[in-house]
Amino acid sequence: MAGTVDLAFDPWDPAFLADPYPAYAELRARGRVIRYEPTDQWLVPHHADVSALLRDRRLGRTYQHRFSHEEFGRTASPAEHEPFHILNDHGMLDLEPPDHTRIRRLVSKAFTPRTVERLKPYVRALADELVGKLVEAGGGDLLADVAEPLPVAVIAEMLGIPEADRAPLRPWSADICGMYELNPGEETARRAVRASVEFSDYLRELIAERREEPGDDLISGLIAAHDEGDRLTEQEMISTAVLLLNAGHEATVNATVNGWWALFRNPDQLAALRADHSLVPTAVEELMRYDTPLQLFERWVLDDIEIDGTTIPRGAEIALLFGSANHDPAVFTDPARLDLTRADNPHISFSAGIHYCIGAPLARIELAASMRALLERAPDLRLAAEPERKPNFVIRGLEGLRVEVG
Repeated sequence: MAGTVDLAFDPWDPAFLADPYPAYAELRARGRVIRYEPTDQWLVPHHADVSALLRDRRLGRTYQHRFSHEEFGRTASPAEHEPFHILNDHGMLDLEPPDHTRIRRLVSKAFTPRTVERLKPYVRALADELVGKLVEAGGGDLLADVAEPLPVAVIAEMLGIPEADRAPLRPWSADICGMYELNPGEETARRAVRASVEFSDYLRELIAERREEPGDDLISGLIAAHDEGDRLTEQEMISTAVLLLNAGHEATVNATVNGWWALFRNPDQLAALRADHSLVPTAVEELMRYDTPLQLFERWVLDDIEIDGTTIPRGAEIALLFGSANHDPAVFTDPARLDLTRADNPHISFSAGIHYCIGAPLARIELAASMRALLERAPDLRLAAEPERKPNFVIRGLEGLRVEVG
């Protein structure tokens, strides 16, 4: 179905950003694919279609492995944005096979089940330490005091970034991720370019140091793979490290605060969780579904496809609506209800197909560790102030979450 007349879907409207899920229900009722002129995209709101298209090789995160900009009917980005695109376009999230396959194979060695399992004690100890400080202070900002420092420290530890160098990581990441929003403005692009240059320069120096003195970390491992002829360029190393940092904490940070905000708004579910900590694993999955941290994932149409009788031509862009798919009543019983005991929960918050989140097992460990620490050490944790939502759509989160303890 084409057309955007009277759509409630408006990713720049504060009311929509506060609660996009009713608008998603309207989109699903409209059809399986809806043309959205403001972003020049085709919106796909149903779970079955989103799940299938994530695996469809007629779609791609990039088209430049097959077509020039001109052949694809697109124009190159402005030259002044080049530092961002060089950084972004060499990371595996925005590559297709064979480059994606090669890089993911190397990086996956750092995310084997055994490796991730070995990180559990470190993650749990760090979560306990951060929550302990929050409790001692009588409360604070759950985002700044627990949700952010935990995954940033974990991924920085894996990469081998010294503790003294970690302060700029989150600001760099935030500025770079601004470019993933719909129709980002020039100021957003300027900040992303500056962060891309600074982050790349820092990593280039760190790579040079690790060449001289290798450590037991992921950057040293990537250098070793490069030096053994496994065809990993320095730019790919830099882009991979940035991607792992950004993807390795953005979703976890936002899932944490979105999740606790949802729990505070559903006191019966919070009470059930406090009474039975064995609910933590299913609670993590349900909170990821209920208020999805990554609402949309884009794909380029590399070869014409047909959805429900509508032909989507090569050169078009499809917006896969994760948040809508995760609230599809065809898959989830009573999807608007938070149910921490939900056992059948095939949410797609970690994507699917070849771009399935490589760090999903680690993210689950981090989310469970912070939740358990808060349940055990701050059993009376309560909201101190109504939070403000970030004015973003694609990456959904809060500006902060003020809480009290004791």
